[in-house]
Amino acid sequence: MTRSPVGLELAEALTLAARRLHETTTPQATLRTAVELAVELLPGAEHAGVQEIDRAEGRRTVAWSDDVVCDAEAPELPHWERLWSSPVVRLSGDGGEGESEQGTEPLADLGLRSVLSLRLRADRRRLTVLTAYSGKPRAFDETAARLGRLFTAHVSLALNAVTVREQLTEAMHTRDLIGQATGVLMERLDIDAAAAFESLVRASQRENVKLRDLARRIVGATGD
Repeated sequence: MTRSPVGLELAEALTLAARRLHETTTPQATLRTAVELAVELLPGAEHAGVQEIDRAEGRRTVAWSDDVVCDAEAPELPHWERLWSSPVVRLSGDGGEGESEQGTEPLADLGLRSVLSLRLRADRRRLTVLTAYSGKPRAFDETAARLGRLFTAHVSLALNAVTVREQLTEAMHTRDLIGQATGVLMERLDIDAAAAFESLVRASQRENVKLRDLARRIVGATGD
């Protein structure tokens, strides 16, 4: 069966978006790219932002397409709590059907009438949410919601990949740093590698300092 031109265009757009997302090198860069792409890809989207929602610490905006997003994500909208149990929530200024409900009144002064929120990450304590905004009522229909879920799947994959890369890079850097600190102690105390590493571990426990931080201090002291 031949795909429709619209389907082909959508597939191509998502492929290009995924490529741009996977070209990012840090989690923050991935999120910045995600909000830019959300405005480009999602039908009706005029602004977009990413928020982290913590049960204990509240909400904070971590990426945004423009300043209005930071203002829009401050009010206590009715859908924030719903995102713990639903991966997609839509709000419409005129009370649309389906997943939509009235609730954009706090955004009226900003000229915003429609909201589409999509979960990127979730655990018991914290959510990461991508939200698109529009100044038009009922701007986000079922098509926008479905496309949003496809898009956020790509964002989540890219975010996980870059996070793992960052963690591996940090682990390699930490290993090298500990190796350098061990070498410093071997020379300074005239002991072998095993004894130097054991000394480093004991000092870390005694001072209640992470091993990598202590190693960084030792290596840094040799360069002064």
